[in-house]
Amino acid sequence: MNSRTRSRRHTVIGLVLTALMLFPVYWMLNVSLTPQQDMRKSPPDLLPLHPTFEGYRAVLHDQLPYLGTSLLIGLGTVVLTLLLAAPAGFALAELRPRGGGLLGLVLLVAQMIPGIVTAMGFYGIFLDLGLLNSWWGLIIADSTIAVPFGVMIFTAFMSGIPGELIAAARIDGAGTLRTFLSVVLPVSRNAVVTVSLFGFLWAWSDFVFANTLDGGGEWRPITLGIYHYIGNNNQEWNAIMATAVIASLPAVALLVLAQRYVAAGVTAGAVKD
Repeated sequence: MNSRTRSRRHTVIGLVLTALMLFPVYWMLNVSLTPQQDMRKSPPDLLPLHPTFEGYRAVLHDQLPYLGTSLLIGLGTVVLTLLLAAPAGFALAELRPRGGGLLGLVLLVAQMIPGIVTAMGFYGIFLDLGLLNSWWGLIIADSTIAVPFGVMIFTAFMSGIPGELIAAARIDGAGTLRTFLSVVLPVSRNAVVTVSLFGFLWAWSDFVFANTLDGGGEWRPITLGIYHYIGNNNQEWNAIMATAVIASLPAVALLVLAQRYVAAGVTAGAVKD
């Protein structure tokens, strides 16, 4: 078997596997456009022959506040994560404090703790502090997932910044803070985009923290909106799937726009000269 035939076979296998993985996404879109009277049709239509946008109108009417809350929580998580993770990554990469290796191990272990365990701990703390059913409480909780990841990404990326840049800034009289803000952060754009993207996606798709810490408040994210919508309208599947489609759009758009920066950010530090 020559290399061209092998390449074609691998391409076909890749396309088949990709189609299988994306079929649920296609079916979600198909059902969102299917009229309610055709929902139980057997066999079901593989294409929306009589598309309707009733489900999307219901989403804009019922789910829009939840989408706004998720956007607020996602952006807040990104800001808090960057404020904490970027300076910590710079300190571990350039300042090399004592115990830095141990801190890296702690961050790695923190990534392995199940979310439900952390959520139950937060519930007790938030109950005492009065932060239950609040959007800022969810920002804090979601940041505990994004910050350890962000610190590791920033540490790996900033470790690869040429020392000459740092030395030149210090020769010019820049202190540690000025060096970090004016030199390190601008050249760490790929890491900033990567951490921001993953932090936003984690907050946007979070269900465990939202269901545990904000189950009955007014500021409920879209994951809870879909959950309660299914419970209250378990027959209106076109509206349910339309909600899922709209909730997926920000993630898809961000991944498409930021894929180049993410590819560079997550591989930073993987190869040493």
